[in-house]
Amino acid sequence: MIMPNFLIIGAAKAGTTSLYSYLNQHPQVYMSPVKEPRFFTPELYSIYNNGVRDNGRRTALTLEQYCQLFQGVSTEIAIGEASTEYLYIPKAPERIKSHIPNAKIIAILRNPVERAFSAFLYQFRDGVETLTFQQALQEEGKRIQAGFRPGWHYKQVGFYSSQVKRYLDGFAPEQIRIYLYDDLSSDGLTVVQNVYRFLAIDDTFTPDFKRENVSGIPKRRWLQNLFTKDNPLKLALKPLFSEKLRVAIRERVKKQNLGAKPILLPEIRQELVEVYREDIEKLQALIQRDLSAWLK
Repeated sequence: MIMPNFLIIGAAKAGTTSLYSYLNQHPQVYMSPVKEPRFFTPELYSIYNNGVRDNGRRTALTLEQYCQLFQGVSTEIAIGEASTEYLYIPKAPERIKSHIPNAKIIAILRNPVERAFSAFLYQFRDGVETLTFQQALQEEGKRIQAGFRPGWHYKQVGFYSSQVKRYLDGFAPEQIRIYLYDDLSSDGLTVVQNVYRFLAIDDTFTPDFKRENVSGIPKRRWLQNLFTKDNPLKLALKPLFSEKLRVAIRERVKKQNLGAKPILLPEIRQELVEVYREDIEKLQALIQRDLSAWLK
């Protein structure tokens, strides 16, 4: 059975989809055709089983099913997958260590305030969030208690220090690379080439740097719902198109239907900065990066 030799573990809404795409383009890399197998986080199908999207998987993958995702590997050197909950779910590191102890671990961290708002916009974009951001923050504790999946843990996911520490404690330093979303956005080629070197593959390859999974508010909600929610027309047309073509059409329509991105209210931003301040300072010490810009 083939297992991956590297994992992108998160954080959600921090550029993991883009990095997955950049790696997937490299001829020496095989990425799981399912971007988020979530094999090492079965809690998502038991404890956190509320708030599942209409088209989401309802049961955890078995080991055999997980390994089948990598059946297409031929001569690729780096074999990987990207599941953003691996960073957040506490037991994920020990499971990864048990199955693939020599795995290389890649994380991307984003300003937790910006990440929280982006996660909210992502859910709102696809019609699965009905509250305002402020209301959602107020309801977050109740939602977590009710078993809502991490996609709704807008604030909680951003407390990175303990999440990162679990991996630093469980894996050798040379197995881990932690990047910042700001660096990926401003100088993607440098970051990606560093990842290539980390994975011991050709670092001269240049991928197509297009942004993936962009958040925003749909111009026409009915059109967004047509592609993101189950409905008679969607079910009727499904057999007529290949999965690859369906995904391409869906993503193109969703991108063209996005309107302007809303602005985070200054008072909410400042409130969240203070909530995260202590954790950001702890994270700075852990990863030896200046994160003072996150505190402004």
